Amino acid sequence: MTIKPLADRVLVRPAAAEEKTIGGIIIPDSAKEKPLKGEVLAVGNGTKDEEMVLKAGDQVLYGKYAGTEIEVEGEKLLIMRQSDILATL
Repeated sequence: MTIKPLADRVLVRPAAAEEKTIGGIIIPDSAKEKPLKGEVLAVGNGTKDEEMVLKAGDQVLYGKYAGTEIEVEGEKLLIMRQSDILATL
């Protein structure tokens, strides 16, 4: 399945959550920090008011509660507005 975001939306693959242990105790998935960076997989064309400045392959930082989580072929992805992106790396 190919997803093409519309207007000023971008499709982002979140970076994997880091595995952390505290004194030998493994933290469960439910307590892990939500990743705040990822890779842009696809972008829309932008709008007449906002030019699309991101491109596929960009590494980005985004807000903690940004975007909508979708599942495509068993992989969890985020779709969000370009304005939800805080910075590129």
